[in-house]
Amino acid sequence: MTYNIAVIGGGAAGMAAAIKASMSGAGVTLYEREGKLGRKLGITGKGRCNVTNDCTPEEFMASVVRNPKFLYSAAFRYPPSSIKEFFEKLSVPLKTERGGRVFPVSDKASDIVNALRREMKRLGVEVKTDFRVREIAASDDGTFSVSDGRATARHTAVIICTGGVSYPLTGSTGDGYGFAERFGITVSDRYPSLVPIETAEDTEELAGLTLKNVRLSAMLGNKTVFSEFGEMLFTHFGVSGPLVLSASAVMGGRDASEYRLEIDLKAAVSEEDLDERLSELFREGAAKDFVNATAHLLPVKLVKRVAAIAKIPERIKTGDVTREMRREYIKALKHFPLTPVCYRPIDEAIVTRGGINIKEIDPRTMEAKRVGGLYFAGEVIDVDAYTGGYNLQIAFSSGFLAGEAAAERFFEMKDILR
Repeated sequence: MTYNIAVIGGGAAGMAAAIKASMSGAGVTLYEREGKLGRKLGITGKGRCNVTNDCTPEEFMASVVRNPKFLYSAAFRYPPSSIKEFFEKLSVPLKTERGGRVFPVSDKASDIVNALRREMKRLGVEVKTDFRVREIAASDDGTFSVSDGRATARHTAVIICTGGVSYPLTGSTGDGYGFAERFGITVSDRYPSLVPIETAEDTEELAGLTLKNVRLSAMLGNKTVFSEFGEMLFTHFGVSGPLVLSASAVMGGRDASEYRLEIDLKAAVSEEDLDERLSELFREGAAKDFVNATAHLLPVKLVKRVAAIAKIPERIKTGDVTREMRREYIKALKHFPLTPVCYRPIDEAIVTRGGINIKEIDPRTMEAKRVGGLYFAGEVIDVDAYTGGYNLQIAFSSGFLAGEAAAERFFEMKDILR
């Protein structure tokens, strides 16, 4: 008798693993605890699905914040170019936007999810939804039993792709960590990554304000640990947006309160040039109130806030602004301060930092070193990256690698079990 490969979890990594194993000719059963597949995938990129990044394997690894070297085999075996080719062969045309971000031309994440579903159906993958795996056990003959407490099936290999603990409503509730620990596999602590940050400053009046073409920097003591140019936004509790999410990925592992944040609101202009422009502006409008004279320099919601940081009276005439006051204003523009208090809860994070210890996994196959036939792929592993399609690239490349390796075991076990 021959037993199918079991894939636990029907997200990006799980569907990739099932497809790759099935393409190799192996029998595959995919178990998903939710009622449908790809729920988290369907909401990524604000529903557009930033499926990967149009970059080289080296550039991809440079964008992985946690344990990039572990992904060397996956990155070069299944680089971003191969992921693009894979989806285009599934009749999902793609486009590349700013920063190398790759999306379906339709801007619909559902097209990505549906393409994966169709491919699994075409390949004959057995899909069982509303099936929460509660126990995975190894047998003496090298097979595994998978049970939901009512029904039990035997498999030649198991690929755990259960995700992290972010977005729990999509089914990511950390089940995979428990499975690993029962096999004696080490699981590191989990933290939120790619998550908004709460600040000590009152941002209620700024909520909804989007800042574009600014630079956000995060400092730990005297060291700048993150500094990137792009877009961010204010919320009622603090800050969010692409720059903030990426900063949180670097800051993760330490309390947010250990850092300082600064926004360069005029990132394209040097302090010297800005000083010249302000000097001229103040001379020409010497009779104007300061906030009125500077109103065109900033979004309306920030005009008074920046003046207050610089300790410049709103109604002072620009002709009375001293050189020292001007310097303080430039400092406020170029180093707008924010005081992080904490990260938002992990269930609001885009990805989970932490998980299956990489030292427990063979990076060439994604197989557990101490349990032959047990594989891991995707967010359940302790790897995470910046925003921009890199985390889905991790899911697809590790899923393909695990599926490929599990298929080899399937055929080896097929001969043994005859």
